[in-house]
Amino acid sequence: MQEINYPAYSVLLSVYCKEKPNFLAQSLDSMFNQSVAPEEVVIVEDGPLTEGLYSVLNKYSEMYPDSFKRAVNQTNMGLGKALNRGLAVCKNELIARMDTDDISKPERCEKQLQMFLENPDLDVVGTNIAEFIDNSKVVCSVREVPSVHEEICEFLKKRCPFNHMTVMFKKASVISAGGYLDWHFNEDYYLWVRMFLNGSCFANINENLVSVRVGKDMFARRGGYKYYKSEKNLFKYMYKHKLISWFAYQKAKFIRFVVQVLMTNRTRQWFFKKFARN
Repeated sequence: MQEINYPAYSVLLSVYCKEKPNFLAQSLDSMFNQSVAPEEVVIVEDGPLTEGLYSVLNKYSEMYPDSFKRAVNQTNMGLGKALNRGLAVCKNELIARMDTDDISKPERCEKQLQMFLENPDLDVVGTNIAEFIDNSKVVCSVREVPSVHEEICEFLKKRCPFNHMTVMFKKASVISAGGYLDWHFNEDYYLWVRMFLNGSCFANINENLVSVRVGKDMFARRGGYKYYKSEKNLFKYMYKHKLISWFAYQKAKFIRFVVQVLMTNRTRQWFFKKFARN
């Protein structure tokens, strides 16, 4: 069998003080042990960290001195600005995003690289996710997203069309759309909207290639007025740029106000599992 010459790629992560060292180690292991290994793993230290986190980072610096790169923010700047910092450090055109408490399957990046080889016009390739609480082998829910460009673009007008920790993208395409910008809770969704407006081409792989740690309080974090305001303003942005109609904007505002402001955490948990998960 002829060996496939896959392009080199970078991995981009951001870590801050409240994350757990053992979760970080699991996440890094899953990326360094990909069936097609990354040329570099870039992690942004977003503000001062704990001794436990520094211990993990120092260990990987020793294990992978040529491919593990650390960028340091003296103060915590938030996910959007931290990822933009890391984006500038990544040297490859293809960049795989990852979160520091999740676990990628070994074949994840190889399958994404294959997608880019088969369709050079693609700018972003994501995957589905399997969510878990304590044991990654015990799946509590699955978030599926549309696979083909046209369906992704329609889905984007209602909900975020990518699972952020799963995406691999072209660096130039992200920069052309303005890069990561600060948008509380929704830095990634805001980026996909701008990339759509910029004419980017999207795809998702219809497989659960990343196991995502959700925690028992995930749905509580999806509530509150700040979260509602963030999404309301994002849909307002889409309306102003003629992605959605005035009616669609009002409908999105109403649904999110009910779910994020009026619902209790318990009711919100039922709603997400019923309507936003498989």
